[in-house]
Amino acid sequence: MWEVVGIVLFFLLILASIALHEIGHLVPAKKFGVKVTEYMVGFGPTLWSKRKGETSYGVKAIPVGGYIRMIGMLPPPKDAPEGTARTMSTGRLALLVEDARRQSLEEIAPGDENRVFYKLPVHKRVIIMLGGPFMNLVLAFFLFAAVLVGIGVAQPSLTVSAVVSCVPTVAVPSGQADASGACAAGESPAAIAGLQPGDVITAYNGNAPASWDELTQQIRAEGAADGVLTVQRADGSTVEIPVSTVDVTRPVYDEVGEPTGATETTGFLGVRPEIEYVAQPWSAVPAQMWDLTARSAVALVSMPVRVYELVTETLVGGGERQIDSPVSVVGVSRLGGEVVASGEPVEAKLAMFLGLAASLNLFLFLFNLLPILPLDGGHVAGALYEGGRRQWARVRRKPDPGPVDVARLLPVAYVVAIALVAVGAIVIFADLVKPLTLG
Repeated sequence: MWEVVGIVLFFLLILASIALHEIGHLVPAKKFGVKVTEYMVGFGPTLWSKRKGETSYGVKAIPVGGYIRMIGMLPPPKDAPEGTARTMSTGRLALLVEDARRQSLEEIAPGDENRVFYKLPVHKRVIIMLGGPFMNLVLAFFLFAAVLVGIGVAQPSLTVSAVVSCVPTVAVPSGQADASGACAAGESPAAIAGLQPGDVITAYNGNAPASWDELTQQIRAEGAADGVLTVQRADGSTVEIPVSTVDVTRPVYDEVGEPTGATETTGFLGVRPEIEYVAQPWSAVPAQMWDLTARSAVALVSMPVRVYELVTETLVGGGERQIDSPVSVVGVSRLGGEVVASGEPVEAKLAMFLGLAASLNLFLFLFNLLPILPLDGGHVAGALYEGGRRQWARVRRKPDPGPVDVARLLPVAYVVAIALVAVGAIVIFADLVKPLTLG
């Protein structure tokens, strides 16, 4: 039940992200006088629409994106009269280009000739096309702020949440007793000393640790040794408890929590900390976003390889799905459902849920900046190229070369669009048959 609720909530968050992205295009387009005939969330058949003024607002059946339709996205050929399209050749791609150009020109009604997109100054076109990704960036910022500043970062405290029963071994690193309640390597030092959940550790061998990590490092570094723990009990009393830590051999894990195969011997006490959420300053938000931006950029560059591995190793080869595998709207919504249905505390659920949505919006921001059509970054690159060409002509005292004929790049846009649809279908299929899970 709760998983379904989480899936629906996250799906609605995705729709809101798409809607805000398109508003980022819509508002400056209208501000600059461009005629916008459609504002749609989704693709495919229209589920609902309402016309207000000269714009139809609606929702379509396939919620994997959205668009606004601005008149005059494609300029006429340089040597064609205003409002006409010259046929270039009879080649199939050329006919597709001319058909798209003709449809674009047919949208321009009498009196709208100066309300077309391609006649705007370069900087206004750039603002319009960057408006969508910018909205995703702003949404990501506020979602990260809600997590870091509003909820805080989970940190282990010096309060004991649980006492480990047994001395852990490589075979049983959790320190759990066996089915009979016996400990293969003996009881843990904390259990022998009588430490209790709720105890607050205020000092170890006279040193007051500032954090759980500092206490852990001290115990592990000293190895097997006799010591004294100073703790504050739940009733407010302070007691000193003699403890004798032991050496244990532990597996070594890498930065993502996977065992490396190596082991290390360190001191061991046998307590687990309570987790508390510590609010971060606003300066932590851009730092977190920059770190995730760097990782997302690496993920974008490696995406073709990840898709290839998803097909060959997972879907065809039957192997386990990798944690860095691409995820679709279906998959990320399912993860959102798992977060809500998990047994984590409310703060942890909310932090993971909002953090997932923030990461998605930051990725959408970066993805849409790729300088290829039909993505926003492709239109920005075309506008900047046009501006540079005009500046160069001005420096050389040459005539204005006019707008860049973006229509000639439509074959590239068609290929990219087909590739994106194909990749989307593959990833959605993988999310249905071999989904990523939080476990």
